[in-house]
Amino acid sequence: MSYAIEPWQLRWQGLAVDQLHRTESTFALSNGHIGMRGTLEEGEPRGLPGTYLNGFHEQHQLPYGEKGYGYPEAGQTVVNVTDGKIIRLLVEDEPLDMRYGNAIEHERTLDFRSGTLRRRTLWESPTGRRVIVRSERLVSFTQRAVAAIRYEVEPMDDVQLVVQSDLLANEPIQSRSNDPRVAAALDSPLVNDFMTAEKTRAVLCHRTKASGLRMAAAMDHEIDVAGSSDVRTEIRAEDDLARFTAAADVAAGSSLKLTKYLGYGWSGKRSTPALRAQVEAALAGACQTGWDGLLAEQREFLDNFWQVADIEVDGDDQLQQAIRFALFHIIQAGARGETRAIPGKGLTGPGYDGHAFWDTEMFVLPVLTYTLPDAARDALRWRHSTLDAARDRAEVLGLKGAAFPWRSINGAECSAYWPAGTAAFHVSGDVAYATQQYLNATNDEDFDREEATEILVETARLWASLGHHDPHDGFRIDGVTGPDEYSAIVDNNVYTNLIAQQNLRAAADAAERNPGRTDATEDEIAAWRRAADAMAIPYDDMLRVHPQADNFTKHAEWDFENTPEDKYPLLLHFPYFDLYRKQVVKQADLVLAMHVRGDAFTAEEKARNFAYYEARTVRDSSLSAGTQAVLAAEVGHLDLAYDYLVEAAFTDLHDLHNNVNNGLHMASLAGSWTALVAGFGGMRDHGGELTFAPRLPDALTRFSFRMCFRGTRIAVEVREAEATYRIVDGAKLETRHHGEPITITADQPVTMPIPAAPRLERPALPFGREPRGR
Repeated sequence: MSYAIEPWQLRWQGLAVDQLHRTESTFALSNGHIGMRGTLEEGEPRGLPGTYLNGFHEQHQLPYGEKGYGYPEAGQTVVNVTDGKIIRLLVEDEPLDMRYGNAIEHERTLDFRSGTLRRRTLWESPTGRRVIVRSERLVSFTQRAVAAIRYEVEPMDDVQLVVQSDLLANEPIQSRSNDPRVAAALDSPLVNDFMTAEKTRAVLCHRTKASGLRMAAAMDHEIDVAGSSDVRTEIRAEDDLARFTAAADVAAGSSLKLTKYLGYGWSGKRSTPALRAQVEAALAGACQTGWDGLLAEQREFLDNFWQVADIEVDGDDQLQQAIRFALFHIIQAGARGETRAIPGKGLTGPGYDGHAFWDTEMFVLPVLTYTLPDAARDALRWRHSTLDAARDRAEVLGLKGAAFPWRSINGAECSAYWPAGTAAFHVSGDVAYATQQYLNATNDEDFDREEATEILVETARLWASLGHHDPHDGFRIDGVTGPDEYSAIVDNNVYTNLIAQQNLRAAADAAERNPGRTDATEDEIAAWRRAADAMAIPYDDMLRVHPQADNFTKHAEWDFENTPEDKYPLLLHFPYFDLYRKQVVKQADLVLAMHVRGDAFTAEEKARNFAYYEARTVRDSSLSAGTQAVLAAEVGHLDLAYDYLVEAAFTDLHDLHNNVNNGLHMASLAGSWTALVAGFGGMRDHGGELTFAPRLPDALTRFSFRMCFRGTRIAVEVREAEATYRIVDGAKLETRHHGEPITITADQPVTMPIPAAPRLERPALPFGREPRGR
C-alpha cells in the first residue's frame, strides 16, 4: 500500500496497521509551536503517539564511559505532552477500534492547501452496525496556541452513540532509547499541578521533574446532534486525565457532530495560574472564531504562502506531490516557532531527542528566508537568545566569543560525543552564514541592529581565538570537525575555513555599520579582516582538487566493492577510527562548501572537485542528496542532479533510511527545494547579489518556482530552451541570468535563452551507492 499520487494532498487508502509508524509522521500537523503526530482519534491502534510543544523538554544525565574536562553534563529530551487528539466512539456498547469489526472503507488525507488532516471511515461493528466517521484536524497557523478537531458520526442504523473526548498526560509509550537514563526521564515525566473540569471545558497543568518547565493543556467542546436536543453530557478531571463524554440516540441518516478546541502553552518562568489563564484565553479566542473561522484563517494563511513559495513540476506527478509535501512540512516546522528552535525532525516525532542542529541554519532557513522571511528571522532570534549559553561554552573551551552547540533544545550543548559535537565549530559559522543570508535577502535594519550584529561579532571572535597565523599557510583553523562526520579533528577543513572567512568579513562590516551596537575596536575589526584575507584553503596540486581538509587526499581509499549493502550506514558497522583514516565521506562537505561559498572556486575546480568526491561520498546522512544535486546541476550532470533531487524528495515518503517512525527529516525536505531552486534554477546569493543560471533536466518538460527577495516576489519559469522571469508583487528586480545582467519590472517579464549544458560523463560513485528514491 502507498500514497495516492495527487498534486495538492497526501492520501492513504486502507488502514495498514503495520504502516502507522510511517503515516503518523507524514500526517503530522504543526505550526512550529504545537506538533501533533497523525495518530487516529481513537488513540489505538498506533505506532508512536506524540504531541509536542516546541522547546518543552526534560533533562537527564549524559552517559560517559570516561568523562573529560568540558564534556556536557546534561542531556535534553523532548517530552510527549498532554494528548488532546483522543476522541473515542462507542456504537451502542461497542468501541470503534479499527482492529475489530470491519473497516469497509478508510482513508486519510493531508491537504496542503487547507492545512488540515481529514479522515473518512466506514466501519462495521462486530455485531453488524455500520457508521460513517468523518474527522478533520488542524493546528492553527493564525492562533498559535490553538488546535481543533471536527468529529462527525453518521450511523446507518438507529443507534446510541457515545463519544469520549480526552486530555491524557503521561501516555504509556515504548522507550525509544537504549540509555536507561533517558528511559527513566521519559517514564511519566509530567507531574500534575492543577486540574479542573466544568460544563464542556477542562484544564490540566503539569510540570517536568528535572527541567522544571510548566505546561497547560485545555479543551472545550461544541456538540450538535441533527434533529435532537436530547444529548447527555458529563465532564471530569483527574491528575493525568480529563474526559468529556456525550451520549445521544441518533437516527439513521442523521449525525452527531463534535467540535473540539484545544489550547496549549508552556513556560520556564510563568506560574501555573498564569499558564492556566493563557490556555483558557486561547480557548476563548478559538471558540469565538469558531470551526469555520479557523478553517478560513488556515486557508488564507496557506494561500498567501503558496503565492510566494509554490513550485510547479511538469513531467513527474509523483515528484510534484513530494515537493509540495516537503514545503508544507517546512512551513509547519517554522511558521510560529517565534524565538524557539526548529528541531531536526520539526515537531513530527521524537527523533534526535527533539534537538536542533546546524541543519536548521544551512538547509531549512534558506527555504524560509526566501518564502516566509519572518519565520527565518524568528529562528535566528532563538539563536540570539542563546548567546549567553554560547559564550559560556566558548569560555569553558578556553575560547572567546560564542560557540553555538552541535545539538540542543534550550541553547546548552548536549552532545555526548565530542569529536562530532564540540569539535564541529562550523556550527557557529553556520549561524552567522544564515544571519547574513537573511540580511542580504531582506535588508531588515531592525534585526541588523538588535540581533544580527551581535551574532556576527561574537562568532567572529570565536574564529579569531580558535585559529592562528602561520608564516607558511596563512590563517589556520586546526583540530575541528567539518560537516562530514566520517572525518573528525582535522586541520583546515575547507568548509569550516570558508564559512569562517565569510563570518569574519560580515562581522567587520556589521561592526562598522552599527558602531554603537558592539564594543569591537578598530584593531579587532582589522584583525578579523587580516585573518579572512589570509585564510588557509588547502589544495592538492598533484590531483588538482581541494582536499576536504589537510592531507585528506593522502588517506587510504575505502574498499567500497567489498562493502555489502547491509553494512550501510557505515557508522553502525565499522569503528570510527577506521572511518576517520580513510577517504570515505558520510555527507557533502567540500561539495557543500562549493554551494554556499561558490564564489571561492572556479568553474573548473568545481567540476574536478565534484567528480572526485562523488566517488567517495556514501550519503549515510539525509543531508547530502540535496546538496549533491545542486553541484551536479551546476557542473552539468543534469541526470545525476535529478536523481539526487528525487532521493531528497522521497527520503521520508518512501522511508529510505528506515526511521520515519521517529519523525520527518526537515533538512532533506528542505533539500528538495534547494535541489530544484538552487540546483536546476541555479539560484545563488553570493555577497547579497541574487543570480540565476537555470537548466531543465531531461526528465521534466517544465518547472517553475517562486520566491521573495527584498520585498519583491518573483516567479521563474524554466522550459527546455528559455527561462522567463516575472514580478508577482513589487516594482522591479535586477539580477543575472547565466552571468548576463537583466532587469525585471512589474509590467515587463524577461525571457532569456538557456545555454546548452556541457556534456560530461556521469562520474563514478561508490559501489552500490547510486541515488535511490523510487
